[in-house]
Amino acid sequence: MKRELRSVKARSFTSDIRTPLPVSLITAAIAGLVLSLAFPKYGLWPLVILGTGLMFWSIRGRSIPGSFFVGLIGGFSFWGTHIFWLTIYLGPIPWLALAGLQTLFFAIGTVLIGLAWKFVPRVWPSTFGQLWMLPLLLAAIWTLREAVTSVWPYGGFSWGRLAFSQSDSPISGVVAWIGITGLSFVIAWISAFATQIVRLWRRFAGVGTLALVAASALLAVIPPFQSPVAGSLTVAAVQGNSDAGLFAQRFPGETLNEHLAQTIKLFGRKIDLLVWPENASDLNPLKYPQAAEALDYVTKQLNTPLVTGTITGNAKGETFNSLLLWEPGKGAVAQYDKIHPVPFAEYLPDRSFWYPFAPKLFDMVPRDYTIGTRSNVFDINNVPAGLAICFDIVDDSLIKQMINSGAEIILAPTNNADFGHTDENVQQLAIARLRAIETDRYLVQVSTVGVSAVVAPDGRIVDSLPIYTAGSMVDKVSLHRSVTVAMVLSPYSGFTIGGFAIAELILVYLVLARRRNRLSSLAGKSSHSRTRES
Repeated sequence: MKRELRSVKARSFTSDIRTPLPVSLITAAIAGLVLSLAFPKYGLWPLVILGTGLMFWSIRGRSIPGSFFVGLIGGFSFWGTHIFWLTIYLGPIPWLALAGLQTLFFAIGTVLIGLAWKFVPRVWPSTFGQLWMLPLLLAAIWTLREAVTSVWPYGGFSWGRLAFSQSDSPISGVVAWIGITGLSFVIAWISAFATQIVRLWRRFAGVGTLALVAASALLAVIPPFQSPVAGSLTVAAVQGNSDAGLFAQRFPGETLNEHLAQTIKLFGRKIDLLVWPENASDLNPLKYPQAAEALDYVTKQLNTPLVTGTITGNAKGETFNSLLLWEPGKGAVAQYDKIHPVPFAEYLPDRSFWYPFAPKLFDMVPRDYTIGTRSNVFDINNVPAGLAICFDIVDDSLIKQMINSGAEIILAPTNNADFGHTDENVQQLAIARLRAIETDRYLVQVSTVGVSAVVAPDGRIVDSLPIYTAGSMVDKVSLHRSVTVAMVLSPYSGFTIGGFAIAELILVYLVLARRRNRLSSLAGKSSHSRTRES
């Protein structure tokens, strides 16, 4: 009798969750649009809770095919708008390809979320199951999908994680304690928890709302991570306003001259370090004497080392997107080659396989940058500086690598000329701000055209340059050596959360399978008993 009552109770929780497919599709499409508004340029960060919650709601009660279809609609609604900046200069095909791939992964994630919606209430129909186990599992699956697509395939694409919407949020400081992955998980959990409160309002309104308010308040009052200052550095960053994009018709050395012209204006200033953007020296100074002479000239006049971007090669015929550390009177004393070049943009992976699918598109990638193997930390007058070229900033492992190597400041040279006035610029800066908080380091982002900014360890922008304006920033920044909790936990958080999601889904499946077997056995015994009586 007790088992029958539990079965009836479980059905009472699950029978009300199926909604018509058209309603789910519309809800998913709205959810994707709302999610995209949470990110810069609009930056309406509270909408991340609403958007994620609506996405969870749209999947409940759906079959596996239905969950996948809803995920396709919701995923493309989000990704198609979130990275629409790809179309401005590169056209619709790269945008459609990347948004389509991310949408596919999104839909696979929604299938797992649909299974969780379907099975967890049957196993745990109690308050514990409804308000805790189910929201935790939904959040873990969402975070697992983010973690996988951040590293796979071809190094992954980390753009679009829930945490990256929170650079202006009062809870942004928690990334120093739980990292980017941890913040994404917390956001997804709050969204799932709120969804359950709304769905089961009559039963859980009081306790659920109280718990949600308490959790949100706790996040807001977590103290910022603060570490002792280990010194200071006066850094000058130069933005040449150089249209050094993929389709720019430029004379060799033109970008170098534009950065040189702005740097000359700094002569006479006391500077400890000069930073130029990615590709600022469009003539490789290791190959062209005139470029080397220009770098020698500015470093000697300022009596300071220079970090500049350029394109290098080696005797094997390999090409690298590189940063050079150029010291006065010594020339290049160190080199970093980009470890995470962007697939299908900076190189074409498996070229013989992919090229026939879109020859005209892939002709835009005539050369393949080789994946670098050098350290992403420069020793600049005994100050270890972490290096992140452009999209390196979204790679968790590279951030962890530089901190493990002792980086006390982060330099992030970039070239945004292919994205103009689009959202890409501000989205990248938002990610950089969260990285500064996560590592408790000053971060200097310098771009060919903008956005160039100096970011404090608490995520504040302390200096910046207008986009498409030539100029420079000179700022005294503090150095930090302490390692945040997030940097200690970051290698394990994604695997831990993903492991929890997989383990709970397996547990739910095993419990339901055992119940089905028990019911089948009881049904068989009952049938056998009736046969004997007859």
